[in-house]
Amino acid sequence: MKYWLVVAATSGAMCVMLGAFASHGLKSIVSAQRLDVFHTAVDYQFYHSLALMLVAVLQHHYTSLERPLSIVAGLFCAGILLFSGSLYTLVLTDTPWLGVITPFGGMAFILGWLYLALSVLRNEK
Repeated sequence: MKYWLVVAATSGAMCVMLGAFASHGLKSIVSAQRLDVFHTAVDYQFYHSLALMLVAVLQHHYTSLERPLSIVAGLFCAGILLFSGSLYTLVLTDTPWLGVITPFGGMAFILGWLYLALSVLRNEK
C-alpha cells in the first residue's frame, strides 16, 4: 500500500509540474495542436495517479485483493509510462513515429480497469 501511495503522489506532483511547464514554457515553443497533445498526456497521467491512490487505499481495506490490486497498479503505471510518456516525448522531440507506442499505453489503462472490475467481482468478501 505505502509503495503505491508514494508512486501515486509522486506522479501527481509530476502532473502539476508538467502542466505548468506546458502552460508557461511550451506555449510559445510548440504549435497549439502539439500543446493539446501534451495536455492530453498530463490529463491521463493525472487521472491514473488518482486511480493509483484509490488502488492503494483498496489494498489496505481488502487484503484479499492485495495481489490483484498490485497488478492493476502495475498496469496503470505501464499505461502512464507508455501513453503519457510517448506523448510527452513526441511533443518535446517532434518525433511522430513515437505515436505508435501510445496505443499500448491505452491498452494498459483499459486492462487495468477491466482487471480491477474482474478482481472485485471475484472477491468473495
